[in-house]
Amino acid sequence: MVKKPSSLLSFRRLLRRSLSGRHYRRTASLTARTAAPAAPPHEKLQDRTVVVDVEGWLLRSSSPLSAFPYFMLVAVEAGSFLRGFLLLLLYPVLCLLARDLRLKAMVMVAFLGLKEKEVVRISKAVLPKFFLEETAMEGLQAAKKAGTVVAVTAAFPRVMVEGFLKEYLGVHAVVGREVAVVSGRYVGFLEEEEAAMERVGALVEEREEMKSKGDGAVGLVAAGSRVHHVLSRYCKETFVLSEAEKKAWQPLPMDKYPEPLVFHDGRLAFRPTFFAALAMYTYLPWGIFLAVFRSVAFGLLPYRVSVPLGAFTGMRSRMVAGPSPDATKKQSRQSAGGRLYVCNHRTLLDPITVAAGLNKPVTAVTYSVSPVSELIAPIRTARLTRDRDEDRRRMAALLARGDLVVCPEGTTCREPYLLRFSPLFAELTGEVTPVALETRVDMFYGTSTKPAAKWLDPFYFMMNSRPEYRVEFLEPVVTAPADGEVGGHGHSIQAANRVQRVLGEALGFELTELTRKHKYMMLAGNEGVVKGDAKK
Repeated sequence: MVKKPSSLLSFRRLLRRSLSGRHYRRTASLTARTAAPAAPPHEKLQDRTVVVDVEGWLLRSSSPLSAFPYFMLVAVEAGSFLRGFLLLLLYPVLCLLARDLRLKAMVMVAFLGLKEKEVVRISKAVLPKFFLEETAMEGLQAAKKAGTVVAVTAAFPRVMVEGFLKEYLGVHAVVGREVAVVSGRYVGFLEEEEAAMERVGALVEEREEMKSKGDGAVGLVAAGSRVHHVLSRYCKETFVLSEAEKKAWQPLPMDKYPEPLVFHDGRLAFRPTFFAALAMYTYLPWGIFLAVFRSVAFGLLPYRVSVPLGAFTGMRSRMVAGPSPDATKKQSRQSAGGRLYVCNHRTLLDPITVAAGLNKPVTAVTYSVSPVSELIAPIRTARLTRDRDEDRRRMAALLARGDLVVCPEGTTCREPYLLRFSPLFAELTGEVTPVALETRVDMFYGTSTKPAAKWLDPFYFMMNSRPEYRVEFLEPVVTAPADGEVGGHGHSIQAANRVQRVLGEALGFELTELTRKHKYMMLAGNEGVVKGDAKK
């Protein structure tokens, strides 16, 4: 619970504002001049405290119900599809309510009963992707010039935007309304707006007192914004953005994100506006039927039958430069063992897709995959351990018996990035075949970091109306040491990096040094280990 400032402290702030002429200068600068510049010059913001209106300045959309998709994401991802459906049914009523009642109603439906930890996780793992897609490039560029940025939101509870603003936009402090929590769960009550706005003044005063040179705070706000009057009280200067100017602002391109969006979580692959969410719930029964039908087809029928059946239901598979049957037979005669296929990791269906492209059985090695996923897999799987020598022994034995598919990233990545490759595969054979995989979905993501839901990953991918897989078999890459080179662990690292570069160039993906541990610590707060016995 945040305490209200004492009367003595309030009097002190009022006296400081009066002595600095802040209140009167602010009024004169905006009421007397109607054509105030929207984007402040660089020198106006450098080394100063800037109070920015999140909805009016940083996000492009500011319609009355522009916050609805984000509450729908919280309802579905932190709650369930049933909770999201209840929020969808409430939409006509929301259109009739005043803005404050509308916000309280969405908070009540989306938050009631949810665990605080799960909502915080969703705000950091799911919402940033959608907020970044709505971020205004010009607004962010202006805010980045400041020495200290304080973000104020009136359309969202603080918990929904804090992770995005601090971790991706570099905001120093976030002020917004709080949702009541009892015993670690939200009870759905939103505090009054006045209590949150009062904290803006306290925070600005605190930031100004920390500086040796206090030039007064600068406000960045949109015309007609709900926080306009607050910034007028506490900021020495305020720059107002008109509706016409905001419409001309451009979305922030992905290559200009202050922090790259490598990882994100959640099932919904689209922005759930009212009409988009309505279409999803209308399609959902048919999607479940498609997922079951496609799963049964790929699990029971040969690839020459299941692949055309999948295409008939809307699945799109594109194979580029696949090996010919003659070349495969020739390679099998020349080598006593199988061939090692190294691919980037997009979904749990990667090895199955490679097997379908080869039109022959393969074995896939897995790490921390749900036992249910291993049980229903239509191909042979072998679980790896954390013991390097044991894993090397198992993989060598599997490769001696037939073709082997490995995903050395160790986890899936949805965005155009390649994670660091584990070098173990480079110690097994002198030549590997890289396989570049790319997927597209229109409604649901087929990956998740929640242990209890990982076994559903393939079903969610199959639930899409037109899921797509692109498979490209690349030229073999030599991993054995050249004449005069020293083998060992150092060489295997270099070989793994070389294979990573080949796949990155083929896909147009950016190479990273991130690992599975980085992903799960960021999205789930754990190392991503699913308990289960190794499959013999």
